[in-house]
Amino acid sequence: MTAGTSFEHRILITGANGFVGKWLQSELKSRQSNHSIDIFPVGHGTTTGKAIDVRDYDQLVDLIYGYQPTAIVHLAAVAAPAEAHNAPRLAWDINATGTMNMAYAAMEAAPQVRFIFISSSETYGISFNECKGEPISENVILKPINAYGASKAAAEAVVAQLANEGLNTIRFRPFNHTGPGQTDEYVVAAFAKQLAEISVGLRPPVIKVGNLSAQRDFLDVRDVVRAYADVALFDFPGARGEVFNVASGKTQQIETILNELIGLSGQKIDIQLDPKRLRASIVSIASGNATAALRTIGWKPTIPFTKTLIDVLEYWKERVS
Repeated sequence: MTAGTSFEHRILITGANGFVGKWLQSELKSRQSNHSIDIFPVGHGTTTGKAIDVRDYDQLVDLIYGYQPTAIVHLAAVAAPAEAHNAPRLAWDINATGTMNMAYAAMEAAPQVRFIFISSSETYGISFNECKGEPISENVILKPINAYGASKAAAEAVVAQLANEGLNTIRFRPFNHTGPGQTDEYVVAAFAKQLAEISVGLRPPVIKVGNLSAQRDFLDVRDVVRAYADVALFDFPGARGEVFNVASGKTQQIETILNELIGLSGQKIDIQLDPKRLRASIVSIASGNATAALRTIGWKPTIPFTKTLIDVLEYWKERVS
């Protein structure tokens, strides 16, 4: 794709081959009947789009200059907290330095582009405890407690700095989100996969668990990408330079999620506590206040969480069978 294309919207998505990136592509494609949209997916390694390395600044400048996007949705990251913990240097290189490279390259190669940075609720860290279970707002101090959250917070600092230097940018802090296609590195998908395997006799009717007491703010990924697509396609003057929680304002206890999935599966399951999986949760309750997103860009979640669980369970049933 070269500069000067006739498409009204030219959306460049980094991390496009990941769980959220695929759903964002689907959301944008669903809008192509009403809008002139060209989607340019890029990612690291094997990808359906162009392969890039966000650590290579010159490569990013060439990419952005050649495509001249109207918006960049920067999803590329070492996204799983456990993976970031196990490979902290890689997490910092991709999440922090990679984001800095993308933002500076955008300013150099396409100064008018809207740069949409996807951060994380993990940036809040210990501040969740200080809010005593109340939904957290964007003005709370970031106090990350793991490599993933810290590297995302550092990336946010760079993007916020560049907003003051002319970068047209919006930052999002999404809370836990799940849906069909998520890997079993994440709790909802892990439970659903095990239940699907039990249903076809691949494992005994036993699920071994660790700490189920944590409460988290869960969303459907399809609601989340709707927010990203909206700001990629439309200009919200009040959103420029701002940061928004993407959250429901409600919490789901992990134990309740497991019990609901078991109920939806229609199976009799023995839940066993596994001491090897038992870890104390530093943050017991985490939820977000998304009033700013509703007020500024008109976003709020619409998909009932039970539907999300049904769809995740069905996805894994199809995969294991």
